[in-house]
Amino acid sequence: MRRIVLTCALALVSAGSVLLTEQGWLAAKARVAEVLIGRSFAKHLSDGGAHPPWGWADMHPVARLEVPRLGVRRTVLRGGTGATLAFGPGHLHGTAPPNGDGNCAIAGHRDSWFAFLEELRPGDRIVLTTHSGTVAYAVRDVVVADRRDGAFLAPTGQARLTLITCYPFGGLRRSDLRYVVICVPA
Repeated sequence: MRRIVLTCALALVSAGSVLLTEQGWLAAKARVAEVLIGRSFAKHLSDGGAHPPWGWADMHPVARLEVPRLGVRRTVLRGGTGATLAFGPGHLHGTAPPNGDGNCAIAGHRDSWFAFLEELRPGDRIVLTTHSGTVAYAVRDVVVADRRDGAFLAPTGQARLTLITCYPFGGLRRSDLRYVVICVPA
């Protein structure tokens, strides 16, 4: 009986060690990715070009999003694929470019990059920096919509910034609902 208990304890310690090592490896990779994305964005600011953070990356930084009241700063990447959103919020294809004319939509995960959306209030200032300059936006409205409702992605005649994440916050399952923050130039 003693041997069985010792064997089980050793197995549990071994499994725990493997899991901790794996988490450490993921955290280290995330930190390296953050540094590389920051360097790529600095290059983008200097020349406006597309600078993938690593050779095989299918995305690159296009903007920096800041919420001064919350102390939030995020680098926005090109595209809204799952691979892109793993590294940061993504500018959705088919919408206006960041700080361009029309509706610019940016999406991010509710449990990481865009968890702060839950804390935004009407009137909060959002600052978006691109190669072409910096524009301040103000939160105008917050809505919860079905993911199939494309109205919040529709083109607009004036500049607008639309931030999108899944809803509800803290949810463990996939959801058909989206939390949409609509911002207009301040």
